[in-house]
Amino acid sequence: MKRVGVLLINLGGPERIKDVGPFLYNLFSDPEIIRLPTPAFQKPLAWVISTLRSKKSQKAYEAIGGGSPLRRITEQQARELQSELRQRGLDATTYVAMRYWHPFTESAVADMKADGISQVVVLPLYPHFSISTSGSSFRELSRLRESDAEFKKLSIRCIRSWFDQAGYIKAMAELIEKQILMCDSPNNAHVCFTAHGVPKSYVDDAGDPYKDEIENCSLLIIDQLEQSLGYTNPYTLSYQSRVGPEEWLKPYTDDVLENLGRSGTRELVVVPISFVSEHIETLQEIDIEYREIANKFGITKFLRVPALNTYPMFVKGLADLVISSLEGPEITLDEASKLPDRIKLYPQEKWQWGWNNSSEVWNGRVAMIVFLFFFMEFIIGKGPLHNLGLL
Repeated sequence: MKRVGVLLINLGGPERIKDVGPFLYNLFSDPEIIRLPTPAFQKPLAWVISTLRSKKSQKAYEAIGGGSPLRRITEQQARELQSELRQRGLDATTYVAMRYWHPFTESAVADMKADGISQVVVLPLYPHFSISTSGSSFRELSRLRESDAEFKKLSIRCIRSWFDQAGYIKAMAELIEKQILMCDSPNNAHVCFTAHGVPKSYVDDAGDPYKDEIENCSLLIIDQLEQSLGYTNPYTLSYQSRVGPEEWLKPYTDDVLENLGRSGTRELVVVPISFVSEHIETLQEIDIEYREIANKFGITKFLRVPALNTYPMFVKGLADLVISSLEGPEITLDEASKLPDRIKLYPQEKWQWGWNNSSEVWNGRVAMIVFLFFFMEFIIGKGPLHNLGLL
């Protein structure tokens, strides 16, 4: 009987305040997070951004207890899923692979090889596919596979996305229903779905299906709610957590909250639709920042739907996904990474010097990166140029 390894992939998060800077550096070093015309600029830019953002991010983590609970919750999810699969007769062991913090993907791969796993199912803890989440982790696994002959021998099946999985949809609807029923006027409570945003260019230029999957998912949940409650609640879909000057998917959650308050909404149920675990975006950004915005503009009851975490129906839905993957058509790492009608994760933008629209954009970006690099090293008083004795 084959030994099955179920690899849960997630973002990861700093567990202590001192981890914040290195975590941000790892995050922004990923070309799926910030696209640059040449790899040579990736790490210097990551150093600049992580240095600039560290203090602000540290304050955010201090507000939720000093670190992210994401690893602890993900490991709980892994244990619950393993138990569920074994109860169903599957010889399965679960592993956790974080993209930007411990336990890293390399560690999970080493554990699977040591345990003699022969069949791997890769299960992203992102219901909706994006090149910046599942796509990045699939690509990392592909890179490790190419450089590791033993890992390359393992049979790997991937679950690309699962925004329409029945257990997930029903679990979300049940958690939302509980919050709606806490309102003074449940059938009039406004439901605000808020998803982690991505740059608009990912959707428009690279064909990222994330926006479509988020929209379809919210409709499925609303339909499930209407069936169970009999209410037709007004609802809105918005996007949060944008970084930098580039335009991200709209509408932005903070703008939506302001508009809802100004238009007379008083009872609001906020749904973190793209997050299956509590972490900084739910505990700090939604619970603290967005609550303050909502209250400022007259929303008197602000209820936030908890993340799924180890909600039993959700765990059963994950088990269904694993079994369906093993019984259904094989989806390889290469197939999981591809976008519709695209060969690679995204088309790299052409970078040309000269006087044209594309080159002006990129020449400006590069100039800004170089300026920020020198400026930050001058202010901080350390870095590569100081090490070389040039500053």
